[in-house]
Amino acid sequence: MFKGLLEDFQHLPTKENAYWAAGGGAAALAVHRFDEKVSQQVTGNPTADNFFKLGQYIGSTPVVFGASATVYAYGRIRDQPKVSHLGMDLLRAIAVSTTLTQTLKYTTRRLRPDGTTRNSFPSGHASDTFAVATALQRHLGWKYATPAYMFASYVAASRLPTNRHWLSDVFFGATVGIIAGRTVGSHERQQPFAPVTPVSVPGGMALVHTRTW
Repeated sequence: MFKGLLEDFQHLPTKENAYWAAGGGAAALAVHRFDEKVSQQVTGNPTADNFFKLGQYIGSTPVVFGASATVYAYGRIRDQPKVSHLGMDLLRAIAVSTTLTQTLKYTTRRLRPDGTTRNSFPSGHASDTFAVATALQRHLGWKYATPAYMFASYVAASRLPTNRHWLSDVFFGATVGIIAGRTVGSHERQQPFAPVTPVSVPGGMALVHTRTW
């Protein structure tokens, strides 16, 4: 995992990721003027609070990380390489998104809406869940990624009624997650699983594992 993570961080500075960062930054800047208004409208709103209450818990890093670790463990235990590979990419995506998020938090030092701490920007809930959704999309396609992105959007929005994040925090947090999810495994996608071919050998058959270098 650590070797893979090192490769992931090495592949972060790409032109494509720069475009995503620029687009996400522009979107966050565009909604920045609505930060105060949105915060005033949803904070203390009982309807919004009740609807989004679950999101702040199921979207936390320990829960998302634990679910991803479960996918990896299931794949290993059941000897299903595609499942364990997915689980590992989910874990790596979370690791990359968390590292980027924490670096930005303690670099920008933005005050939270509730005035408690200066680590508001960007939203960690948004970055982690969007990283997972993006990793799922790259493995399984949009059929499974669409509900994952809907879940990520719900979790990201749940940080607004609690007065823990500004709207622009959520927008850029989602961008960080997408960048992390797209980066992880992107350098392996040409051949994520090496083919196995049965061949005849004296006394029976054998499986030949072929890999292109």
